[in-house]
Amino acid sequence: MKLKLFALTPEPPAVAPASPTRPWMDDFPARHAYRCLPLAIANGYGWELRSPYAFSIRYNGGAKAEDIVFKAEGDAPYLHHFVSSNFTHGIVTFHTGHIVRTEPGWHTVCTGPMNRPKDGISALSGVIETDWLPYPFTMNWQLTRPGTVRFEKGEPFCQIFPVAAGAVAEAEPELFDVADDPDLEGQYRAWRDKREEFMVRFRNQDPETLKQAWQRFYFKGEYPDGSAAGVQHTNKLRVAAPVDRRRGR
Repeated sequence: MKLKLFALTPEPPAVAPASPTRPWMDDFPARHAYRCLPLAIANGYGWELRSPYAFSIRYNGGAKAEDIVFKAEGDAPYLHHFVSSNFTHGIVTFHTGHIVRTEPGWHTVCTGPMNRPKDGISALSGVIETDWLPYPFTMNWQLTRPGTVRFEKGEPFCQIFPVAAGAVAEAEPELFDVADDPDLEGQYRAWRDKREEFMVRFRNQDPETLKQAWQRFYFKGEYPDGSAAGVQHTNKLRVAAPVDRRRGR
């Protein structure tokens, strides 16, 4: 599937595979946070757009556009074209600098860098019909308190990935008791029992359990009995880097 980005200026924000790492996760002993596979996969789920400038945002808490002040740090001749306060009420708008096009039947999720919280400001998310849209969308953040927020040059401000159009609208959620599916209930009970046994040994400081440190059923794509789940399982995600097909590049 092709995901096409059409640059609107000679030097739009850089686009790159989303980084699989996060500073706060690196700070854990033995980088323990990366053992949460759903979290680690989400980090690199798609592509990120990076700020071309280092700048600060000063906010006094008011609802007017002038209550938000942007200040470049270093050379940033087009900062006002890149980031602004179009919507007032503490909303900061980033201009992606690209028209994104997906194949028919595919839309684009636009959100902040996942699992990368930022003090004083929160990313807002959108789903865009990029299989027909002939103009760019923006990435918006909301300031959450008075004060100053800083973005570094090269810091990601947006993360995008394709999603099948209609998948959510066509889904039909149904609620059951786990006992209604005996096979599922059996696998669940096996996992629960193994988990409880593991935690007892862990709390009792069993050397082998401490060395193991964590159970890897989900990470390895295995059922609690050790058999393979038999479906496509991802424990490491690396997306393709964009190919620059612009003339003269």
